[in-house]
Amino acid sequence: MAQDKLETRIKAKATELGFAAIGITHADAAPKTVERLHQWLDEGRHGSMIWMADRAHQRQSPASLWPEVKSILSLGVSYAPAEDPMRLADQGRIGRISVYAQGADYHDVVKRQLKALGRWLAQEAGCDLKVFVDTAPVMEKPLAEAAGLGWQGKHTNLVSREHGSWLFLGAIYTTLELEPDAVARDSCGRCDACQRACPTDAFPAPYQLDARRCISYLTIEHAGPIPEEFRVAMGNRIYGCDDCLAVCPWNKFAAAAQANMAFHPRAELTAPELGDLLSLDDAGFRQVFSGSPIKRIGRNRMVRNAAIAAGNSGAVELVPVLRGLLGDDDPVVVEAVEWALGQLGGSDA
Repeated sequence: MAQDKLETRIKAKATELGFAAIGITHADAAPKTVERLHQWLDEGRHGSMIWMADRAHQRQSPASLWPEVKSILSLGVSYAPAEDPMRLADQGRIGRISVYAQGADYHDVVKRQLKALGRWLAQEAGCDLKVFVDTAPVMEKPLAEAAGLGWQGKHTNLVSREHGSWLFLGAIYTTLELEPDAVARDSCGRCDACQRACPTDAFPAPYQLDARRCISYLTIEHAGPIPEEFRVAMGNRIYGCDDCLAVCPWNKFAAAAQANMAFHPRAELTAPELGDLLSLDDAGFRQVFSGSPIKRIGRNRMVRNAAIAAGNSGAVELVPVLRGLLGDDDPVVVEAVEWALGQLGGSDA
């Protein structure tokens, strides 16, 4: 029997290594990326994420980052949740953490899998390659669409027919000339569930995101005080927001059984008590969030977020722990605590 062609063997190996989805595209795919990226930056919708603008020239196309690249392997790892991400909405003293951050740090897990596939491919085909997962100036979502993994939905995230909105994306750039897969077809249709679900109206139009209004951006990337206009809408979200992803009808095809075991939620991150989070010092924060992507935001930002959630909780029993933070070294934390106490009201506040 003739040996299977390289593209078939690559996909089989990727599946063996735990990837839920894989597609191949040319390095010059997704030509509209440049125009859309610069429009987004020119309108200031990246907020304080200055690295998006600083390395925009490298994001324009894969060849801008690595001129030798010929083909790109786009890969997805499922983190489909077993439970409804919206189940903790308005649960008072409980904080909501985005599904993707309740388990192991995806940067580490996905990169290990990418490196394993890369080592195999280099030995198999004698090529040069580079692996990327989120931290490099790579436009993973347009490339994944070009490689057939799914399409960028109206919430701007990738939507897969098989895995819904629950895929971590990685990429392998290679000097190999590989046969590309068909580009994915947009299947959002008339659905606007994600647009209607957003609590802060972060979508100026379908397929457009203003990060400055997005709760994920505000709780994770934004370092200063959170604008007051968004605080009540944050509810009890303390790290990220899943609302626009969770309501996508394509999620009905996503199976939690396919999710990588590393992303199964840790008990302490599924429904954390706001009082416990407000009491964290730096050492306690590092211990609780060790091995989690949450660790990178630091204790102060987490306590800021928890204070705002406490202000929305109606739980006056949190007043004493909030008052204990009025002398905190971080003025952003103090300001959030003062706001929370004002929201809770009453003589204790």
